[in-house]
Amino acid sequence: MLGHKECAHLLLAHNAPVKVKNAQGWSPLAEAISYGDRQMISALLRKLKQQSRESVEEKRPRLLKALKERDLSALIAFSLPPLVPLLSRILPSDACKIHKQGINIRLDTTLIDFTDMKCQRGDLSFIFNGDAAPSESFVVLDNEQKVYQRIHHEESEMETEEEVDILMSSDIYSATLSTKSITFTRAQTGWLFREDKTERVGNFLADFYLVNGLVLESRKRREHLSEEDILRNKAIMESLSKGGNLMEQNFEPKSVFLPLNPGFSWEALTLPLPHRAPHLGRELVCKESKKTFKATIAMSQEFPLGIESLLNVLEVIAPFKHFNKLREFVQMKLPPGFPVKLDIPVFPTITATVTFQEFRYDEFDDSIFTIPDDYKEDPSRFPDL
Repeated sequence: MLGHKECAHLLLAHNAPVKVKNAQGWSPLAEAISYGDRQMISALLRKLKQQSRESVEEKRPRLLKALKERDLSALIAFSLPPLVPLLSRILPSDACKIHKQGINIRLDTTLIDFTDMKCQRGDLSFIFNGDAAPSESFVVLDNEQKVYQRIHHEESEMETEEEVDILMSSDIYSATLSTKSITFTRAQTGWLFREDKTERVGNFLADFYLVNGLVLESRKRREHLSEEDILRNKAIMESLSKGGNLMEQNFEPKSVFLPLNPGFSWEALTLPLPHRAPHLGRELVCKESKKTFKATIAMSQEFPLGIESLLNVLEVIAPFKHFNKLREFVQMKLPPGFPVKLDIPVFPTITATVTFQEFRYDEFDDSIFTIPDDYKEDPSRFPDL
């Protein structure tokens, strides 16, 4: 925040955690983008990705051991209510099929991406091969084009520089889902005589609960952006809303004006400020918003799979954006049973439903966990992976 690059490089050399955040939710990478030093942004970005890979590898033995349970398959459905047919065509809806055999996992889906109210459909399969080397273990198949891409590939210098261009030319965004105030209360049914709601979800009897106190806090900063940047970003968002592609946009290499060292004294830094810590870098241009949601969850004690087994499978799949929020949600202190149905608000008046439609212990042919012989490798098929 003050431009002391020698201190930052010393911390990086000793593998200081780049994901750490301050009390306001900002990371070192966010502050580097605000300050505008391109080399420091690149160094932090590379270290962040290195530490993420190391974290995955550190968890790998434990996950592989946990996955060596019974083979199973499950069908998870994502859907929106039919009361909003127009939005149901725009917003994501999918049924994901999961197969697990030993330490191998396969997920089949038709939802490739969802950005800016645009759904991209296809026929994808994500495969995790626990016996393969780490660099070979994650593969995504495009079954329509018959190509595949390995997910954990080393980024080229050009790819890193392009990512830095985008970071320096875009808003700095931070979002947190506060779980401290979350409580669960039994859902009620009936008009005159109220009673706890219990219904069958698929083949399983489930108790319904209201999830209270879900708070999404978001912050957006743009003190590093010029008026030209802001206007260009607005034009890009309008292009994307009309079906454009983010990878087609031109982010010119940018050098941000660096703020002068404000020369804080030790006395100034230790002065208590009301309700906030002193900000050392460029003066913030920040917008904050807070939204409170209510969700419903159905828990079944008849479901044959334990919640810990589900978390082990999802932790392997977690790099794919479809499951990140679901994994975070089920890690909270849930009521007794297994979550067989979730109703999650995605907009103030629209609620999405996630349901375990099918589940069974099963055996599969080993071939479903391998790349077909007629598929060709395409490292650039999915630029965001």
